[in-house]
Amino acid sequence: MTSDYALKISAELESASRLRTAQFIFTRRPWLDLYGINVRPVAPFGSASSKPFVDTALIHRCLPDELLFEIFARMTPYNLGKAACVCRKWRYTIRNPVFWRNACLKAWQPSGVVENYKIFQLKYDGSWRKMWLLRPRIRTDGLYVSRNTYIRAGVAEWKITNPVHVVCYFRYLRFYPSGRFLYKNSSQKVKDVAKCMNIRASKVDSVYSGHYTLSDDMVEAAFLYPGLRPTVWRIRLRLRGTTAGANNRMDLRSLVTSGVNDSEVNSPDEDILGVVEGWQEDETHNPDVPAVSHRRGLTPFVFVPFEEVHFVFLLDFASHLHTVNKYFMFFNKILSFTVFL
Repeated sequence: MTSDYALKISAELESASRLRTAQFIFTRRPWLDLYGINVRPVAPFGSASSKPFVDTALIHRCLPDELLFEIFARMTPYNLGKAACVCRKWRYTIRNPVFWRNACLKAWQPSGVVENYKIFQLKYDGSWRKMWLLRPRIRTDGLYVSRNTYIRAGVAEWKITNPVHVVCYFRYLRFYPSGRFLYKNSSQKVKDVAKCMNIRASKVDSVYSGHYTLSDDMVEAAFLYPGLRPTVWRIRLRLRGTTAGANNRMDLRSLVTSGVNDSEVNSPDEDILGVVEGWQEDETHNPDVPAVSHRRGLTPFVFVPFEEVHFVFLLDFASHLHTVNKYFMFFNKILSFTVFL
């Protein structure tokens, strides 16, 4: 008995010495014991739990769940995503499928309610939020902007013999859930163009209206240039996103202009996309207006929300024109010197 007791005491002393040694090896941080003391589990919205729950946050005590639900129901989907980052209770509340059902039915309005419900059940396991994140859709809360540049030769002056101008222009697209879109080609910045990109734009703003269709991630759009010789502007785009649910990029696959007969179009507001459906790229119905497939100015479109149009920085190439001319003059001198040698 004595020997067993002595062995037990020696084992405890050895373990105690190891603990004392560990205090010098591992630095003790007493403030870590304070983490998570006041963090309590938050009951999700609509929970059937019978246990009374008292929320310590003042904003949660002032805003009942019913009022919070009404506030979230009037927010846009992207503002809902921002609100979900505030706290856990808001994140659980925003997962309510009612918010995402309304957003999905509005985003894919041309498809119809019945077709959207079929896709919702067959492809996305009955989750509206999953459908919102994974299904390609065109964003209607901003503008798609494509910046393009080209080089143009200038007029020779006294000091500058080979002037070169770098010209920058932008293509603007705005889409509506109803299947209509607006197009504008301008050198103005986004914050200036956003003011006139609406259905009520005047002819002075040079904003053209047309119709579009979305099939999976492919977008086809067309509108009619008014004039003595009506010209159809057709575009084909591929929709993608930098993250899940972003849909903030559009790759320009083709851009074609072709002629159309006067008998085929009754008014500029007519759905010209249905008229040109099935046309080939080199097809034209007016011999005076040949079909042209444009190969320049096909830079991808980048999405800019309306609330960020005043903060988007667009490079002003005109302010750097003098520097560009200097570089081209320097390269021309090197080239001429090399040829002389």
